[in-house]
Amino acid sequence: MKANAGKRIWELDFFRGIALLFMVYFHVVYDMNEFFSYQVIYGSGINFYIGKASVILFILISGVSCSLSRSNVKRGLKLFGIALLVSLFSYLYNPDFVIKFGVIHFFSVCMLLYPVLKKLNNALLLIFGTIIISLGYFTSNIKLSHDYLFPFGVTSANFASSDYYSLIPWLGLFLYGIFLGNIFYKEKKSIFSFSIGGNIISFAGRHTLLVYLAHQPVILGVLALINHFY
Repeated sequence: MKANAGKRIWELDFFRGIALLFMVYFHVVYDMNEFFSYQVIYGSGINFYIGKASVILFILISGVSCSLSRSNVKRGLKLFGIALLVSLFSYLYNPDFVIKFGVIHFFSVCMLLYPVLKKLNNALLLIFGTIIISLGYFTSNIKLSHDYLFPFGVTSANFASSDYYSLIPWLGLFLYGIFLGNIFYKEKKSIFSFSIGGNIISFAGRHTLLVYLAHQPVILGVLALINHFY
């Protein structure tokens, strides 16, 4: 995200890059288990927390970035189109692992909602954010006979999506991100007097979408080669 002087805010790129590394690691573990039957646990323990840390960082930074951008609707529409393609290609690859409302779907909807969300003052951002997160504990236990409400975290017992981040509870974290942007980035510039932005992690953080779209085919291809030869 650019500051007033046309410079990127290095810490946002850096922490986005950290989140990206966590995500790639988690997807390696996930793919090893789900697609190649390696006995690697990802639903608990350190691997689980690395995956969740990645998503939490991404969502908070996305909220901050939206508070700095003037083109959220345009970005949201573009991302929603990409999300639909992700769903299509994941279905064509394996219908059992189709992505119905993954992290890209989630981010696109958040960006489209931002023009409304930005009207909330800081107190309301925290209050509504906390309420939405708290609702997640209840919606996860509600099971319906249909899946029409799956974007909101309310599904049937048979619902499946290989990547799933519903608006409840994750929108609450996005509201927290907007709050952080309002508090710490009013001037739309780095809050630090130094910069460590010139590194591979920050470079990856500046190209998150490209890495996200490319990393799974690369991981699956490498694992398939390893599985074939070894």
